[in-house]
Amino acid sequence: MFSHIMVGANDINASKVFYDAILGAMGYEAGVFDDRGRCFYFTDSGVFAITPPIDGNPATHGNGSTIGFAAKNPAQADAWHAAGVANGGVSCEDAPGIREGGLGKLYLAYLRDPSGNKVCALHRIS
Repeated sequence: MFSHIMVGANDINASKVFYDAILGAMGYEAGVFDDRGRCFYFTDSGVFAITPPIDGNPATHGNGSTIGFAAKNPAQADAWHAAGVANGGVSCEDAPGIREGGLGKLYLAYLRDPSGNKVCALHRIS
């Protein structure tokens, strides 16, 4: 469904450290910069990117926005969360764990990145 997701970053280097850590915990390669100072993470299913805002204004997070990364299992979601907290992220929502609702059982872990964007590691429990 998606070709790419891009979020704004006020400190692109701090954000790269954070995303290299959390995405590395999921087995992805470190991000690469282009000639415009944007950082890209390429996968078989799409691209995730961080960028200083093109308009020159500060990056702001979307209130109500969350970007979810698929975790293979709860242990990977926990490693993702720990890597984020150790590399400039802030834990948010409830502690990592199982939530039940209309979409079934989910193992979720939430973080705010260095620019305040909310990201999540999600594992669907069968």
